[in-house]
Amino acid sequence: MLATILLTAATTMLPAQEPLTWTTAQDHANMMQQLGIKALRPGPSGRAAPGAPNAANYDPAKANPYPSLPEALVLKNGRKVTKADQWRKQRRPEIIEDFEREVIGRVPRNVPKVTWTVTDKTTTTLAGLAVEAKKLTGHVDNSAYPVINVDIQMTLVTPAAAKGPVPVLMMFGQPTFPPALPPNFPNRPAPADPPSQQQLIAAGWGYAAISPASIQADNGAGLTRGIIGLVNKGQARKPDDWGSLRAWGWGASRGLDYLETDPAVDKTKVGIEGVSRYGKAALVTMAFDTRFAMVLVGSSGEGGAKLHRRNFGEAVENLTASGEYHWMAGNFLKYGTAESTFGAKTAADIPVDAHQLIALCAPRLTFISYGIPEKGDANWLDQQGSYMATVAAGPVFRLLGARDIGDTNHYNNAKMPPVNTGLLEGHLAWRQHDGGHEDRSNMKHFIAWANRMLKLPHSSN
Repeated sequence: MLATILLTAATTMLPAQEPLTWTTAQDHANMMQQLGIKALRPGPSGRAAPGAPNAANYDPAKANPYPSLPEALVLKNGRKVTKADQWRKQRRPEIIEDFEREVIGRVPRNVPKVTWTVTDKTTTTLAGLAVEAKKLTGHVDNSAYPVINVDIQMTLVTPAAAKGPVPVLMMFGQPTFPPALPPNFPNRPAPADPPSQQQLIAAGWGYAAISPASIQADNGAGLTRGIIGLVNKGQARKPDDWGSLRAWGWGASRGLDYLETDPAVDKTKVGIEGVSRYGKAALVTMAFDTRFAMVLVGSSGEGGAKLHRRNFGEAVENLTASGEYHWMAGNFLKYGTAESTFGAKTAADIPVDAHQLIALCAPRLTFISYGIPEKGDANWLDQQGSYMATVAAGPVFRLLGARDIGDTNHYNNAKMPPVNTGLLEGHLAWRQHDGGHEDRSNMKHFIAWANRMLKLPHSSN
């Protein structure tokens, strides 16, 4: 008995094991080994010359090798979903399970709690308007593994003259105040509209900026650190563990936990926004946390609003390669296999697709945004493939009593409306602006649409 007590005491006094220090290549190889994958298919390159073996396809005639999508409103037992209650209690959980197991990974049950602290507060101005700005830190309880520390960084900025709680758009980005300006790309004109943060404040909204990097690194080498590494105590992921997209979404949900307690915020009208990889994360966040009232999904492409089954620009094989696999669950690598113990799998084998990710947002306000290739929102993103997914998600919105974008064509026959023509009459919305790889050119349209749909002031704007 005494020996057991002494052994237990000695064990608890041992220093925590250091986290694995792997390169991205080592971590990627480890996941392939766990899955029995011997080789992956190379992904297409957007920089390869047309006709090269690895050139991305931009021929619409070759873009739909797998034209049939998984049914959003058919249960796994083959029964059709005809009632909202069936969707909520039966079909939605089925789709969530497939996404968690095969695509973006599961949030662990033992993920630690987050404690938020206001570390700075000031009354100042933004674009000539008085605002209240708060700097916040969300400390993740690391008592079970003190070797890794995770402090989520976020700012909250609200109009100082507001007479009550205001709607807030949470944005993936740098939580600095004043807000950092988006980068200007060489040979690309800057957007004509003011920065999104200024537009929101001018409209009587607030915004929160949350740092994805403070939640989880944007590379495979960081998977044994950040919130994923903290929960795994510095060890490698299992195949159905969460990737960075889901981790960033988890962090946004913890940010919402705080916003729900702040008297300056209308907790029933908090949205989430992001562009590019953070557009993917915004869509994932909205799909899985039903407390978010709205989402602006900016130029999200493959892994976001774009159909996996499309062969146009970026493809599944790009997501399974070492540069992007960390966004996804390890299991997602199976769908880029060239040689493995289970044979080859393709995008057609994925049990779900992007239209179902969009459908998980229903009936809440969901705005899919893109720019144009001429200004830098490259064909690589496959705007048409995202439009098809948006059309294919429509039946779920309609089933739940919400309006979709109004395109009655079958998704394979759906064609994008002209640039700067918004489909903004429903809870599901689409607009391709004439700017580049950003969504600030759509921000004023998003605000006016959300104001109208939520019956807020300024809804006539």
